[in-house]
Amino acid sequence: MKAILALEDGTIFEGASIGATGTVTGEACFNTAVMGYQEILTDPTYCGQILAMTYSLIGNYGIVNEDNESAAPQAAAIVMGELSNLHSSWRADMPMGEWLKSHNTPGISGVDTRKLARHIRINGSMRACVTTELTAEEAVERAKTAASLDGAALADKVTTSKSYAWQGESRPWKLPNKTAGDMSNYGTLAPASCKIAAIDLGIKNSTLRALRQDGCEIIVLPASSSAADVLALQPDGVFLSSGPGDPAAHTGVIATAGELLGKLPLYGLGLGAEILGIALGGSTIRLKFGHRGANQPVKDLATGKVEITSPNHSFVLQADSLPADVEVTHINLNDDSVAGFICRDKAASGLEYTPEPRDGKTFGTFLSMINAAK
Repeated sequence: MKAILALEDGTIFEGASIGATGTVTGEACFNTAVMGYQEILTDPTYCGQILAMTYSLIGNYGIVNEDNESAAPQAAAIVMGELSNLHSSWRADMPMGEWLKSHNTPGISGVDTRKLARHIRINGSMRACVTTELTAEEAVERAKTAASLDGAALADKVTTSKSYAWQGESRPWKLPNKTAGDMSNYGTLAPASCKIAAIDLGIKNSTLRALRQDGCEIIVLPASSSAADVLALQPDGVFLSSGPGDPAAHTGVIATAGELLGKLPLYGLGLGAEILGIALGGSTIRLKFGHRGANQPVKDLATGKVEITSPNHSFVLQADSLPADVEVTHINLNDDSVAGFICRDKAASGLEYTPEPRDGKTFGTFLSMINAAK
C-alpha cells in the first residue's frame, strides 16, 4: 500500500506503508544511529514526533521484547529507507513489521531519509503527516495543523499514573546454550545503598536499570508530584528523568524542583536537566533540528576529554542565562551548546545524555552528591 510523508512546507515523500494504516501527525525529526532502532522507537522522549532513521536498513535483527525502553512504540510514526523482510538475531521475538502492526504504529519505507534529514537540517524542524488515505495536498494541510513541540507539556502523556517501587534487577540476557526459560545475568547487582525518588517525565527502562545497578532503591513518581510528595518518602536524592516536550511548559515540575533545591541532591537527565536548569534560574531555547543520534561529541570541560554520546532533545539551556553559581561542565562540540552543568551550593547537576559508566557507576556524580549530603 502506498504511503505519503508530507511536511508543512509542502515537501512530499512517497513510499510503501509498513505497520498500521491511517493518518498521524507529529513533528518530523531524524536519528543518525546505525543500530538501536527498537530502543529509539520505544523511548518516551519521541512522543509527539515522526521519527526518521537515516541508516538505510531497519529491522534487520528483529524485535527483542526485553530491549524495549517502554511498553510500546512512542513515536507517532517511523520513516525509513528499507524495512528488512528477514531478521537475524537469535534473541528476536518477532519481525519489526509485525511488531509495528501489533502496536498500531504506522510507518513508511522507501524514503530517502538522508535527503529528509538534510532538508530538516537546512530548514529546521517542522510538522509532518504520515498517511495512507489522504492525497498529497490534504496531507500537507494536515501537517500544517499538527501540534508543535513548542509549549507542549508532553511528559504528562507518558508519565506513570501512580507511584511505585521499581523492582527490576540487572538486565537478564537469554543465552543460546541455556534451556528454555533459563536466565543469566551479566555483572553483579550492587546492594541498595540509597533511596531515590525518580520523577517520571518519560523515564526509560535502561535508566532504571542503570540506577539500580548503581545501588539505588528507586521509587518512581508521576510528573504531577509535589515537593511534599517527594519529601514524604524521605529519599536521599531526587532524579528528574528524560522525556518529551518543551521544558518551559512543565511549570509544575519546575516548581517542584525549585522547592526541593537545597533540601535534597537533585539530578536531571535530558528534559529533566533542562527543567532543573530553569528551576535554578536559567532559560531554554529551541534547537534548529535537535540533537539525536549515537555519535554526538561532548567535551568534559574539567578533564578536556571528549565523549561520544547519544542525546535526544530539541531544547537546550542557554549558557548566558544561568546564574553565577551554576557551572557549565559539558558542551556539545557540534554547536557549543550546554550539555551538562552543576550547582555545587545546591547539590544539583544535570546532563543532556546518559553518561557511560565510570568506575562501575553510571550516575557517579549523583551518587557523590548523595554521599556528601549524608
